[in-house]
Amino acid sequence: MRKLLKRAVVVAMATLAGATVASAENIKIAFIDPLSGPFATTGTNGLAEWKFAAEELVNKKGGVLGGSNFEIVAFDNKISAKESLIQLQVAIDQGIRFIAQGNSSGVANALTDAINKHNKRNPDSRVLFLNYSAVDPALTNDKCNFWHFRFDANADIKMDALTDVMAQDEGIKKVYLIGQDYSFGKAVAAAAESNIAKKMPEAEIVGNELHPIGKVKDFTPYARKIVNSGADAMITGNWGSDMVGLGKAVIEAGFKGPIFTYYAANNGITKTFGEAGKDTIRLVHEGVVNPPVSDTASAYVDAFKAKNPDFDITQARITNAVEMLAKAIDKAGSADAVAVATALEGMEHENLWGGKVMMRADDHQAIQDVHISVHTDENVVHDSDNSGYGLVTESTVVMASADSATSCKMKRP
Repeated sequence: MRKLLKRAVVVAMATLAGATVASAENIKIAFIDPLSGPFATTGTNGLAEWKFAAEELVNKKGGVLGGSNFEIVAFDNKISAKESLIQLQVAIDQGIRFIAQGNSSGVANALTDAINKHNKRNPDSRVLFLNYSAVDPALTNDKCNFWHFRFDANADIKMDALTDVMAQDEGIKKVYLIGQDYSFGKAVAAAAESNIAKKMPEAEIVGNELHPIGKVKDFTPYARKIVNSGADAMITGNWGSDMVGLGKAVIEAGFKGPIFTYYAANNGITKTFGEAGKDTIRLVHEGVVNPPVSDTASAYVDAFKAKNPDFDITQARITNAVEMLAKAIDKAGSADAVAVATALEGMEHENLWGGKVMMRADDHQAIQDVHISVHTDENVVHDSDNSGYGLVTESTVVMASADSATSCKMKRP
């Protein structure tokens, strides 16, 4: 009788343990970015990268907190700040406590304000903002807050690296600046003006122009002005369909470059430039794809491409965001926003792309290696847009702007 009772207890305990494992809840991350409209391709590519990183780098390795998986939940914000705030509230109402967004600093500014206010008013349902691509410097300066973490290098950090390279080219005497008319485009222009003045005092800025974001159907008039200005080089922070349209128009107008960019790769952009962009288009970015830094990194790119043949690894920093969030949750021992944010502060992470990322505690700005790569079809292991062309890294600034100043006055709960 005692043996039967003992066996029944063991079976019951095993059943209970099994139920606990089976019922481990997923940790959901709301992806709030454009999945329709003119920037849908950029948003959809980013969503594919988030889902793949979560599955490959976290879920297949046992998840977090002893078995909880990451689940990426998509919300279409139509690149609208107003729509983003609606989707943020929907996500919060669904119990989601991690918000990922990157396309448009205008949207990011709206989200960071809303999240900061929500967390003050609702201490029992606080959320964290994982900014993986919105690079307006203000987000980690005057508008910084404890709940916002940026995993990309900001516009100032990128421009500092970009102009270091430009300053070495004695042939650049005239520079044309063009970008989208919102916070990010203005930040790029301001950083370009400041850095060119300091590093290239003999160079002249012959054009500094902003255009409506996502609304220009024909960039020919802009391209003609650029060519007629006599510019030796061009700088643009354009992304998505605006980069495709501008790039195509500039090439057709006969501009020979060099063209220094923030987002002139993938999502149809590389294919648009093709042979015309060879050795002239240059991109400032994080994460080396060509040449591959390791067999592991190369295999990751190949596996993503096999699963998503129409997309590319366009934002290597997404893997950093996913892995660092997982580490922070495990270190905190929970998914509580304050505990996870505290664990993220100051975190150092050896990433998939052969470098180190440090989440600076002072302002929640990721400090990492920044690279300058050239558009080419030579020595390309992983091409973009299935075009045969890709980006090959030419120079690297290690832990770029690690000692840069910040005006952030962080208030902690």
